[in-house]
Amino acid sequence: MKNILVIGGSTGIGLQLVKNISANNRVYATYNQHLVNDFDHATFHPLNVLDSQFDLGFLPETIDGIAYCVGAINLKPFARISEDDFINDYKKQVGGAIRIIQALLPKLKMAEQASIVLFSTIAVQTGFPFHTLVASSKGAIEGLTKALAAEFAPKIRVNCIAPSITDTPLAAALLNTEEKKMANAQRHPLKQVGEANDIAGMAEFLLTEKSKWITGQIFHVDGGMSTLKV
Repeated sequence: MKNILVIGGSTGIGLQLVKNISANNRVYATYNQHLVNDFDHATFHPLNVLDSQFDLGFLPETIDGIAYCVGAINLKPFARISEDDFINDYKKQVGGAIRIIQALLPKLKMAEQASIVLFSTIAVQTGFPFHTLVASSKGAIEGLTKALAAEFAPKIRVNCIAPSITDTPLAAALLNTEEKKMANAQRHPLKQVGEANDIAGMAEFLLTEKSKWITGQIFHVDGGMSTLKV
């Protein structure tokens, strides 16, 4: 069994990923606010990526995969966004990933071939109004993905998933009525809003040996929105 760390594994896509991979792997998942009880082959540990220091002593000597599922969707007009808003969003979405990866690099190098999965958004490739905060920080994640994939090859693979809107607690304010869900679904060529398992399924694939010849890629799991007009 492989040792997989899921940062932000107590809700939404992260929790779905933990459920998907725990049957065949030892999964160590972290939470900040939403405590989940341990279940077979999965344990949950408190961790806030914004803390000046955090304890990763619960992890084994070797880590075969990391999924950084921490995120935020703060939609504001550009004129109302402060410099601190940008800095704080970057710290959470990018700085936290950097700190986790740096802290665990020796454990990743112990694996035969490790895999890191990061998360972006369709809003990086396709501009949307009021998405300046999330597009800026996730754009940095996409750059980080490619740079680390080049630097860590061939020992550690690094890939990124860029979803469109997905029906998870993170997007609850955007999908809290049937009318909003229907309107968002109609914007996509597949006429559906994404579900947690749509994204978690891709993350699961990227953490397994089935994707052993894939690195440095940005995968758009977005109902066709980023490439199709129908």
